Order: sequence, then structure tokens, then C-alpha cells
Amino acid sequence: MRIVPDGIYYACGLALVGLALSYFLNPWVGVPLYVLAAFCLYFFRDPERVSPAGDVLVSPADGKVVSIRRLENAVTRVSIFLNIFDVHVNRAPIPGTITEVRYQEGKFGVASHEAASSDNEQNTLVIEDGGTRVVCRQIAGLIARRIVCYKRAGDSVAKGERIGYIKFGSRVDVVFGPEWKTAVQMGDRVAGGASVLAQRVGQWETG
Repeated sequence: MRIVPDGIYYACGLALVGLALSYFLNPWVGVPLYVLAAFCLYFFRDPERVSPAGDVLVSPADGKVVSIRRLENAVTRVSIFLNIFDVHVNRAPIPGTITEVRYQEGKFGVASHEAASSDNEQNTLVIEDGGTRVVCRQIAGLIARRIVCYKRAGDSVAKGERIGYIKFGSRVDVVFGPEWKTAVQMGDRVAGGASVLAQRVGQWETG
């Protein structure tokens, strides 16, 4: 399994400090640091995912659906909360061209709360393709203190392609128009790049 480079750096640093403490003080002193090093490797895991075929919008993150809201102009927002045990690598919900990447400074409130969508530190990507426009928003949480985004405006992405990650507990919002019909419910667990969040209205009508 792949591991995000930051996880390797953190794990190596913690393990080295643990070894030093064990050597100079007591062999057991370093054990908590070894456990933290192992957790970093687990937290920053980056499994391979296969996205479903068809004109579907996939989840950009692993986690739990904590909010499904209808906004103005028949726009829908699905919010996914990631706890510290979820995979934190984020993925493109649809294929297309990234037309905008916008970073916003903000608070570090509890990511599962509604206010996090507007108040917390976040990075917004807008992806357009085939007459549709989908917004994917990486949102920092209470513990998360850094959002990493691999992409820039003008980049092309495939469905399920890695676009970045958020360190520790966080949230990802997906905003899409009425041409999509939501395929998840509150409380559902989803997997980034693999679970279908929404499907084109035409496919629902004909399939």
C-alpha cells in the first residue's frame, strides 16, 4: 500500500526520537513514540481505488455523510466527515478541467458542525466537464492544521484521481447542480474514489 510521504517523514522522526530516548534513558521510554510512528504510517495510508464506470459523481473522501443540504438554485451540498481513522487522501469527484483553486484562511472548529463549511480554513477546487460544474472543498477540522492540494487551475483530472489530502480530522464538501441526483443518505459511510455520491438525472430516468 502507498503511504503519503509526510507519513513516512513523521514516522521516521518519531522512531528516531524513540530510539534515542530508549538508548539514553530506558528501553521502555521510547515505546509510546514507536506507537505514534506506526499510527502515522496507518493514518497516511493511500490505498489504490477503482472508480465505477458511467456518468457518476464519486466521493472525494473516505468518511461519513454528515449533511445533505439543498442550497439556492437547486444546488445540493453533500458533506463528508473524516475521523482520524479514515483515509485522508482526497480524490476528484468527476473527470474534467480544474477551472479554479481557491484557498481561504479560517477557523479550526469541529469539522462535523455546519459552520465548518463557511468558517473553517478550506481549499476549494472547481471542476468542469460536459456542461456540469462540481465544487470540491477540502476543509480543515479541530485537529487538522494543514490542507495539501496537488492541483492547480488548468489541470485536467480523471474521476477518482488524487487531488491532495488533509492532515488528521477534517471534512470535504461536494457541491453539484440539479443535473445530478444524490445517491447517498445521511449516515452512509463512503470510500473516496469508489463510492457513488450522485448520478446524472438522465441515467436515473433510463436505468
